Amino acid sequence: MAEPPYLTGHFAPTPEEHTAFELTVHGTLPSDLNGRYFRNGHNPKPGVTPTHWFRGAGMLHGIRLANGKAEWYRNRWVKTPFLDGVPFTGTELEVSAAATSIIFHGGRYLALQEANLPWEVTGELDTVGPFDFGGKLTSAMTAHPKVDPHTGELHFFSYGLIAPYLVYHVADASGELTRSTVIDGAGPSLMHDFAITREHAVFICPPVVFDEAERSGIPYRWHDDAPFRIGVLPRHRPDATVTWFDIDDPATILHVANSYLDSLGRVVLESPRFDRAAWETSWKWWVGAPGYGDTPGVGSTFHRWILDPLSGKVVEEPLDDLVTEFPAINDDHTGSPNRYSYAVGFPGSGLSGYHTVKFDSTTGERRLHAHGPGRMPGEAVFASATGATREDDGYLLTIVSDVLTDTSQLLVLDAADLTTVAAVDLPQRVPAGIHGHWIPDHD
Repeated sequence: MAEPPYLTGHFAPTPEEHTAFELTVHGTLPSDLNGRYFRNGHNPKPGVTPTHWFRGAGMLHGIRLANGKAEWYRNRWVKTPFLDGVPFTGTELEVSAAATSIIFHGGRYLALQEANLPWEVTGELDTVGPFDFGGKLTSAMTAHPKVDPHTGELHFFSYGLIAPYLVYHVADASGELTRSTVIDGAGPSLMHDFAITREHAVFICPPVVFDEAERSGIPYRWHDDAPFRIGVLPRHRPDATVTWFDIDDPATILHVANSYLDSLGRVVLESPRFDRAAWETSWKWWVGAPGYGDTPGVGSTFHRWILDPLSGKVVEEPLDDLVTEFPAINDDHTGSPNRYSYAVGFPGSGLSGYHTVKFDSTTGERRLHAHGPGRMPGEAVFASATGATREDDGYLLTIVSDVLTDTSQLLVLDAADLTTVAAVDLPQRVPAGIHGHWIPDHD
């Protein structure tokens, strides 16, 4: 029986953990890149074939950069009960693949998977254990929390199959959970990501909803009779209620680029957008169902929604026709107007091969960095340069894997023009993964 697509090619898992020191660098690593680049992803143990990619056990990859050198690389499974064979039921919050993302907040490194509690790891990627904010978090935590760059607060949510379908949480800069609020009006939608502005939390309820008849192992399916809605909640008033905007053109969103208020006080949300055809083709790939395409993420294109709280009206604007996913920005602009965003460009809409893409929302222009035959980049993570004065003063970090040579590199691009600054050879091929994070050195 043939292997499912999510266990072959770029996605073939690595069978063991490695540690390597004094990595080879091509070019010159910027001296102001001092910290750790961590990336998470699904990597089942040898001999294990998960029912879909999202059921693969979590593995973290890390590279330590300091003083113009690449000091070490290591990869480690997140050693949760799921890794040891305890089945995920959706009710045991500690049984997590912990495979979607990793953040640093309140002095802790947290590996995230949206149906479960976070799992804490060390700066060397050793597993510590589940983290529930001192017993205050009694539900799951999204894998896409947002840090307010002005307050240091961590904003996140949990969603589920039964009421309450959506709960909004806030932790202060020290990691203390300070708010948990049930959001009325939500339903059992697949709410993978959300957004914040300086004043609001922005929730996404797409027409991909819970369906117990779904046989792929992920109990969600597109329903034409389910609405596409975006909810806007004022952040700073504990008694505030959410305003839901009905979106006429049905779509779904996996990953948000950013949200902010425009000069007219309207809420702007930008992200790649899937219509039904694009979603179902992509979904079949991830779960290995018949009819999947050649690449994951097929069909989503960059889009903007402008929500007017006063009139209740919504304006929708396509921003670019490239097939892109995994959007990223300079996180210092989270919740505030930003000019630039970055994404992975997938083959399609005129592109052959994989690219790193930079969008300019002011001019509408885009830049492309082609990675070449057999090479696939991951999400482009922004790292600010010391003394930065412009939004794009900094670097993009991504692991690029090459199936033709069975190798991988950590690639450092100039965030302004996407030229290559440096490349770090890694001691093994790193499978395609999901989300990463640049964590500068901290006291």
